[in-house]
Amino acid sequence: MAGQVIWITGLSGAGKTTLAKELIQRLQECESQPILLDGDILRNLLQVSENVLDSHSRKARIKLALKYAQMCRLLSDQGFTVVIATISMFDELYAWNRENITNYFEVYLKVPLDELCRRDPKSIYQRYKNGELINVAGLDLSVDSPKTPHLILDFETQPSIWQSPAHLANHVISTLYKISLL
Repeated sequence: MAGQVIWITGLSGAGKTTLAKELIQRLQECESQPILLDGDILRNLLQVSENVLDSHSRKARIKLALKYAQMCRLLSDQGFTVVIATISMFDELYAWNRENITNYFEVYLKVPLDELCRRDPKSIYQRYKNGELINVAGLDLSVDSPKTPHLILDFETQPSIWQSPAHLANHVISTLYKISLL
């Protein structure tokens, strides 16, 4: 009775949470009871270290992301569809997820840095530029873009699907149907 995990990854400002919320709405319309997990909320919930610098290091981020993955596996093993929106861009994590999560589906929101800086909903890129932040994923903290995601939503090469969150969600849902995960 395994469920599934739809793992949405990309850098800050890529639209992970927006897409995840749209997917949840679509899945609920199909009489499913999906669970939404958001990296920002999980970070606050599960954060162990009070030291902000330590908690945003690569090592700490990988450790925290593995907790997210274990939570996803726990829920999906009970039959739930889990949609998670998180940066968590590490090769070790992708490998763990593929090895340990049944019905794992990885979505990579590939958005160029200039567009992320333009969006910057949490002012992360501006605060980094001003010298107020360090360990920013994709800037001074190295991350690993997924090498073999199940679906890449590329802002530059697929502009038609980026018209709205609904278009992105439709593309994800239709891909899930094509590979029989829905």
